[in-house]
Amino acid sequence: MTAVDRDRLYKLLPYIYQLRDHEQGEPLRALLQVISEQVDNVEENIARLYDNWFIETCEDWVVPYLGDLVGYTPVHEAGESGEITTPQGRLRNKILIPRREVANTIRYRRRKGTLALLEQLANDVSGWPARAVEFYKLLGWTQHVNHLRPFQGRTVNLRDGKVLNKLDTPFDESAHTVDVRRINSPLTQGRHNIPSIGLFVWRLKTYSVTQTPANRLEHRHCYTFSVLGNEAPLYTQSERETEPTQIAGELDLPVPISRRALTELTRIDGVEMPRASSSYYGDTRSLAIWAEDWPDKGSVQPIPRKRIVPADLSDWESYKPARNMVAVDPELGRILFHPKHPPRKGVKVSYQYAFSADMGGGEYPRKLSQPAGSKLYRVNASIKDKESEDIFNTLQKALNKWQSDSPPQHAVIEITDSGLYEEALNIRLKARQTLQIRAANKKRPVILIPDRFDQFTVNGEEGSYLTLDGLLIAGRGLQMDGTETAGSGSMAGIIIRHSTLVPGWSLEPDCESDQMEELSIEIANAYPCLTIEHSIIGSIQVNNDEVNKEPIRIRISDSILDAAGNDVAVSGSGFAHAVLTIARSTVFGRIDIHAIALAENSIFMETVNVARRQSGCMRFCYARPGSRTPRRYRCQPDLAEQAAESDLIKTAKENGQSLPGQEAVKAAKRYAQERVRPQFSCHRYGTPVYCQLSDHCAEEIKRGADDESEMGVFHDLFQPQREANLRARLDEYIPARADVGIILAN
Repeated sequence: MTAVDRDRLYKLLPYIYQLRDHEQGEPLRALLQVISEQVDNVEENIARLYDNWFIETCEDWVVPYLGDLVGYTPVHEAGESGEITTPQGRLRNKILIPRREVANTIRYRRRKGTLALLEQLANDVSGWPARAVEFYKLLGWTQHVNHLRPFQGRTVNLRDGKVLNKLDTPFDESAHTVDVRRINSPLTQGRHNIPSIGLFVWRLKTYSVTQTPANRLEHRHCYTFSVLGNEAPLYTQSERETEPTQIAGELDLPVPISRRALTELTRIDGVEMPRASSSYYGDTRSLAIWAEDWPDKGSVQPIPRKRIVPADLSDWESYKPARNMVAVDPELGRILFHPKHPPRKGVKVSYQYAFSADMGGGEYPRKLSQPAGSKLYRVNASIKDKESEDIFNTLQKALNKWQSDSPPQHAVIEITDSGLYEEALNIRLKARQTLQIRAANKKRPVILIPDRFDQFTVNGEEGSYLTLDGLLIAGRGLQMDGTETAGSGSMAGIIIRHSTLVPGWSLEPDCESDQMEELSIEIANAYPCLTIEHSIIGSIQVNNDEVNKEPIRIRISDSILDAAGNDVAVSGSGFAHAVLTIARSTVFGRIDIHAIALAENSIFMETVNVARRQSGCMRFCYARPGSRTPRRYRCQPDLAEQAAESDLIKTAKENGQSLPGQEAVKAAKRYAQERVRPQFSCHRYGTPVYCQLSDHCAEEIKRGADDESEMGVFHDLFQPQREANLRARLDEYIPARADVGIILAN
């Protein structure tokens, strides 16, 4: 509160009283300042109370009470509300009682039974974009000649490639025979029947990549959209429908772009030629390509769509575009120029990719924080020779400037573009210095350390901190070596948040790791506290002297730890001399560590070996059978094994049989172990469904966390609660005598 605010009551007094109060040491002024503080608190409470009258401005804890006033009933099958005093409880309540659904409850009731309402329900209740399909319109049946319906589902036209490409998709237009299975069956879901309505939902989110260098392969005329060189399908930059009664189409949903969808027949010199569709290609559309001075010097940028030809580039050598044309394959994320006319100054691209959550380096909004009094250095690779004292075109120049200045206690190097930085980094921090290398909000810079350089090395003295925020690092791992700072104390810590240290350093075209045996983080003779949040990293190795030294602290939350074929995710010379605290994370690879202080709501796909089992706890986790862990509470497959043994005994008693033998019990436990083993849609980093739990995964995993959400890194998406909430609402608003089913499009 400012001094003016505190004296506002005092200034209302007649001036004579202010003079007399000044003569006596201003006791009245001090009293009125205290009263003013309380008046401000009361006014603030009144203003907050007024805001809480409206669903748009009320606090989160008020939403259930306003919902009760309009007759909104929470879905208990989705789970009970969490504690509003904890961040995790408040996050869960936003999913269980969505503000948008409460706000639109009365509007929903007025539109009950309409098809477009089901799409809006999916978006408001679960946050998933959706498309509703009435399957009776796709039934093949004989029409009366006096009542023709030309747009009814038709038999397959083998000459219409676009229609064939949409078979069994949410945009199918062909006729089907009757499927007598119910679409809302919990066993086997049917589709094409008279009462069936399918609600296709998209769980993956799309993320932009803006003017990032494309990856050039061995041939100078071959490129991939992904800077890492892997094949990545391109996705539509979706937009919500303009009218509430409109049914969502392909451009309104985050769907992958097919070759046929990208193709548009354009008349050139009186001849229709296939070119990129204006609905997808362009500077503000789903994808765009820049090639400076190509095909001619001073050419318009980005490359005009009349020069873009959609093509199948599965075999690079079987296709050759015209000299001034560019072939693009959106399904593989490939770009092909004429071999004798490649771009000379590189290629930049903008496109959309898909992933499950805001994690790793990406152009999504995130909270930025820094120590007070930090000095800011900006970096932008596109400025070239237009540098100034405040902005540089390489990270190394910014580091040199920081070290040549009288070194500030705290510094921030912010990358303001999504460019590519090919350089080695060797960071040395003095005592109690902090350095933060971060991406600007909604940017995704890539730091690629070439083969000819050493690893990304960090050395720090006592009390120093390094923070990496919003970066994608490839080519090498992070190496922390404390030998050169021996005797000067230990570095306090390293924080990695919303960043990606590519598992295996780089990727093959099929998203397999290129260097499977390499490490993402190596700590040698240093004792920092390693904190990893909302990130994707590879293997961690700790090589520290255990004599008279406390183990380092490793804290991992909401992250993926992927050994990428290295088999070991956390290790050392034997057991890593470290204590692990991990929450809401997924680990691919074995863990050999000194101790685990706490592990909760996490998945360990390989064996966990802990040296000290007497301390620490694992709760609501999956640990592979044969693991040596601290005490476990409600973990899998322990609960499944106990349930299998209990069922055997119960069945034997009910049938009057003798108790099962050890071999029968062991067989039942082995079956339970295999049944609850987590199943994933894909294990390879770089694919859209990376680390997503499969639809066939056991319910004990999909709802095995402490709050009945899924175990693993996507716990905070609360997908089981979203789906249960949506199913209950659909039953409330569907047309009479109709069956509606949720179909997961991805």
